[in-house]
Amino acid sequence: MRWCWTQLTSMRTALVMLFMLALAAVPGSMIPQETISPVEVADFKAANPVLDAVFTPLGMYSVYTSVWFSAIYLLLFMSLVGCILPRIALYWRTLRKPPPTLPSRPDRLPVNRRTTVGGTAEEALTRAETWLHGKRYRTRRVAEGVSAERGYSREAGNLVFHSGLVVLLFGLAWSNLLGFHGSAVVVEGKSFSNVITQYDEFTAGGWKNSDSLEPFTLKVDAFHTKFETGEVQRGAARRFDADVTFTDDGETTTDLIQVNTPLITNGGTQINLLGHGYAPLITITDGNGDVAFSGPVVFLPQDGNFSSVGVINAPDARPQRLAFEGFFFPTAVLDDKGPRSVFPDAANPELFLNAWSGPPAKETGIPQSIYSLDTTGLSPVPGDDGEVLRMRLTPNTGLALPNGLGTVTFDGWSRWVKLQVSQTPGNTLTLIALMVAVAGLCVSLFVRPRRLFVRIDGDGAVVGGLDRTDAATGLDEEVAHLAAAVADEEPDAGDTVGDPAGHAAQWGMSDPADPKGTGA
Repeated sequence: MRWCWTQLTSMRTALVMLFMLALAAVPGSMIPQETISPVEVADFKAANPVLDAVFTPLGMYSVYTSVWFSAIYLLLFMSLVGCILPRIALYWRTLRKPPPTLPSRPDRLPVNRRTTVGGTAEEALTRAETWLHGKRYRTRRVAEGVSAERGYSREAGNLVFHSGLVVLLFGLAWSNLLGFHGSAVVVEGKSFSNVITQYDEFTAGGWKNSDSLEPFTLKVDAFHTKFETGEVQRGAARRFDADVTFTDDGETTTDLIQVNTPLITNGGTQINLLGHGYAPLITITDGNGDVAFSGPVVFLPQDGNFSSVGVINAPDARPQRLAFEGFFFPTAVLDDKGPRSVFPDAANPELFLNAWSGPPAKETGIPQSIYSLDTTGLSPVPGDDGEVLRMRLTPNTGLALPNGLGTVTFDGWSRWVKLQVSQTPGNTLTLIALMVAVAGLCVSLFVRPRRLFVRIDGDGAVVGGLDRTDAATGLDEEVAHLAAAVADEEPDAGDTVGDPAGHAAQWGMSDPADPKGTGA
């Protein structure tokens, strides 16, 4: 058990787990997820039955809540915590300890210099200590010399970075367990209340009580959109916002929801605009002369020009129940390619419908999709010459169905918007943790731990330096300046630092201060 814990809490294991977590998140961005779009998941299953047989048992349609993803997530959390706590304790003990003891042979350090002692040894060490304090070194002075060290904040930054990752993981878990997100389609002039029955799609965390959602009501007063009409980027959206009336805690206000500018409620719930489309206004009168259906019907866009498909059901029509499926084209043209829309705005809206009829069906209470037509018990309404009846309607026009089935009228159109309502209570904590982690990472990358030593040796002194990171620079200069402080002299920029014994000349290299070897 001790060996297993040691392996789990090693930094190498934490890095492996972090890589595995990133790798495990890839399928969630490539495969449709039930928490985001159940409709896309159903379509993917129908189109890929072989892959579905593999993906379903592996939980690929709910990657981020699957057992294997959660296992990696929890192991990474445990690894980071188990790695950080001992290092924090060790760092605390290191902070309380003085710099290391003075080495007996500082001339063996990578960078060293022998210099004279200006004044007495006591005065030289005092000057050295003063210079070191000015460079933010912690010092340890003994009779023979001074030891100094700086860069303690490097390990602090490292610990802050890893602690920030732990808090970030905690914030994500908090949002996933106690948060929720859902979406609802709301037609202009209609309202949405934050109760679970109003959602088209709803996903909540394991600890979220869906019966205690924040009470508020939102009415979409108007939706505004504008499209580019020029030749360049024709049809691109230039405006996309909604005027809403918002009621929260008994207070009613008017607000504007825009792309990337969501509405935030008093309880922290966020309301975003996700999409929009058209909702034709339809009135269906049955064969008995009664209005069997009247109101807007949401049609789903299929392309960038908002060619939209939809279904209209009138199950209460008598003596025959009626249903329609068709296309709505905001800027319709009919040519050799068939009916289509050539622009996303409603410049020439037309509605193309097929009609179905059948005997009244017994209500079973089983929910049915409002976006696809179940033709069980229905048959196409015949048109001329035995062909299936096809209708082409413009706003404020209608058509009488054959055989006294009734009439259908296209009264106009409205717009609908898709709202995403979400609550992620851990977002603030996650953002703060991310910022703190990045700050700690910057400290750990840019702080350079370094040790300097001064030892009085007879009539002179030896100054040595040691960097604790490979990428550090400037050690030669600091050793030279410290040696000058010991000698009570101004540092000479032309001195050969780190080569006091003349190793350059020994290997046939020119003196950096005299590259031509003239001896001048």
